[in-house]
Amino acid sequence: MTMEYGHIEGVAKPIARLVQGTAMVTSKELERNFALLDAVFEQGGTTFDTAHGYGSGDCERTVGRWVRERGLRDQVVIIGKGAHPYNGRQRVTPEDITSDLNESLERFGFDFIDLYLLHRDDTSKPVGPIVEVLNQHHQAGKIGAFGGSNWSTARIAEANAYAATHGLKPFVASSPNFSLAVQVKAPWEGCISISGPDGASERAWYAANRIPLFLWSSLSGGFFSGRFRRDNLAGFDSYIDKLCVETYCVEPNFKRLDRAEQLGREKGLSIPQIATAYVLSYPLDIYPLVGCATGDEFRANLAAAAVKLTAKELAWLELRGERG
Repeated sequence: MTMEYGHIEGVAKPIARLVQGTAMVTSKELERNFALLDAVFEQGGTTFDTAHGYGSGDCERTVGRWVRERGLRDQVVIIGKGAHPYNGRQRVTPEDITSDLNESLERFGFDFIDLYLLHRDDTSKPVGPIVEVLNQHHQAGKIGAFGGSNWSTARIAEANAYAATHGLKPFVASSPNFSLAVQVKAPWEGCISISGPDGASERAWYAANRIPLFLWSSLSGGFFSGRFRRDNLAGFDSYIDKLCVETYCVEPNFKRLDRAEQLGREKGLSIPQIATAYVLSYPLDIYPLVGCATGDEFRANLAAAAVKLTAKELAWLELRGERG
């Protein structure tokens, strides 16, 4: 199993198709987390997704320490995120972006972040000042390229039109939700999902504009872990599990789960592997964010990445047709 890589304008290094998430990385379990990051890197996982808000900064400090101690800064791609709302306050402003970016760089111990994404959008704010401040940080060498997480295609188009008019760098990447299961309600305010029939127009826009996608929650909040069944939904009591039940556990999604299980049996893959293969087989420039807790989990994702589902199989999983 060999990792595949892609390229994004403004990022000098190749980007691994599977991006390891680091929200769970903490200095409290340094040895275990360093072992995880080592195992991911050894399998070709050179790209890591981070955020200013993860672990109140401990995630960035820990990832930065691992990169520095291993001497890997020239070999890894760091995706940073900032401007997340805190304590109910929207923070997509030039001042908050600058503050988050500078603080993240200090925590990492880095001079720059390869790809910087705004963690949320605030549609009440004009895009002009946002594009301008991101360009200022790019010109200062603090970020290689930038984009948005949970930004709609309409807002990205608006931002990029402003950039084109003013001779500035545009957004070159986006990070919405996309998975085989379809959300029946947003798991949190400001969530942007391009899954299912309602996301077709946004997926078409990404295809037409050739913008790379760093897709989060390919397993639909754990729905494709295999733990959630029609007859056990009342037994979940943790916040995360209840959120999955409310967001995904409806009959059309269970039918998709049934088909994923059936296709997995035929191909010798698990349900999570089929869900991952579905995302990676979709005809867009896709880099799924995976939250693997062990090197073995990352290896399973790598095996799924090697499976290319056909258009007919994709449609069948989506309940749009029969396999014949």
